[in-house]
Amino acid sequence: MNPARRLTWLLTSSASSHLGDGIGKVALPLLATTLTRDPVLIAGLSATQFLPWLLFAAVAGALVDRIDRRRAMIVANTARAVAVGTLAVLVATGGMTIWLVYLTALVIGTAETVADSAANALIPAVVGDGSLDAANSKLQACEIVGQTFLGGPIGSMTFALFAAFPFVLNSAGFAIAAAVLLGLAGTYRGQAEVHPPTRLRTELADGLRWLRGNALLMRLVVVAGLLSLVSELAQAQLVLYALDDLHLSDAAFGFFAFVGGIGGLLGAGVAARLVRAAGRRAVVVGGALCCGAGFGGMGLVRSPVAGAALFGLFAAAVVAVNVVLATARHTLVPGELLGRVLGVWRTVVWGAIPLGALLGGVLTEALGSAARTFAVSGLAMLVIAAFASGALRRFPLDDKSDSAAPLEHQEPGL
Repeated sequence: MNPARRLTWLLTSSASSHLGDGIGKVALPLLATTLTRDPVLIAGLSATQFLPWLLFAAVAGALVDRIDRRRAMIVANTARAVAVGTLAVLVATGGMTIWLVYLTALVIGTAETVADSAANALIPAVVGDGSLDAANSKLQACEIVGQTFLGGPIGSMTFALFAAFPFVLNSAGFAIAAAVLLGLAGTYRGQAEVHPPTRLRTELADGLRWLRGNALLMRLVVVAGLLSLVSELAQAQLVLYALDDLHLSDAAFGFFAFVGGIGGLLGAGVAARLVRAAGRRAVVVGGALCCGAGFGGMGLVRSPVAGAALFGLFAAAVVAVNVVLATARHTLVPGELLGRVLGVWRTVVWGAIPLGALLGGVLTEALGSAARTFAVSGLAMLVIAAFASGALRRFPLDDKSDSAAPLEHQEPGL
């Protein structure tokens, strides 16, 4: 099977998975608001969804280096389909409590650590000699289109019609994602068969040791972790910002997220061009600046149109930054270590999300509105942009070629 067809199968599966995920990520907080309006409990839901990345991301990364990554995605997506299907039944029968919502989010998030780690580790093997920037842009586009461009409006509209409906669709999306991967021919083991598996603890240590030895990637993970922490201060409060500060309805909340999807899709579409025109360092620093401007502006406006447009700016910027970060990982990290390094990366970056979500809930309760939390988050991201500019100054991230060849030949520690 040629690389283009392999990439098509992977992108189709990812699109279905992200569509289901997007429906659920809008419907879950809406379901939570029918059970409580406490900002700390609402933030706790977001924290619970991402807590598995803090607890299990490194282990998941090591596992996808040991086993066939395609099969890992099939099993993980099937598990998510079953978990969300069970949630739909509980919602339909009126048996939900906020703690059952938390439990379901925890199960879904745990399976997600395996599914997403395997999908990202598959990219270099699937693409072959193709452009990593272009492939990562397409994967980001699938995520944005599925999770916000389509998933957000579908989730909010179907929730307004019948609370269990979006979770049925969510479960179906994960099931289809698993089935589509059966068409991806080949074996995708991360570890060469000539090297027998060692102890899991040893493999985890290898990934951490490699990451610590690469000065460029270490700086990138610090920048990404800080952005993740600070942005989640506000993102965990998005549903309260939309419903309480902008006075939107449940159905309109999904269309608010829809505009963010448009921005994210735009960011994915122009990321590779921006890299060629300005260089990767400029995209990272400029993206962080735009993220700060977007969230800071959201804290100051009270117009739904202006708020949605600024959220779109944030989404476009963060997706462009994510494309650069993904390409840097794929280019710098040896294939047999990619899952483990990615696991450590996501333990830091995605593990910062639960902490940021909880801090955001406390901050909103202290400040009295989610809008003020957005203003604080935006200001903090501007500070992070300045830090990133200095931290990446002497590193060769500014290669303007699409292939990123100079990055490939940098020795760890430079």
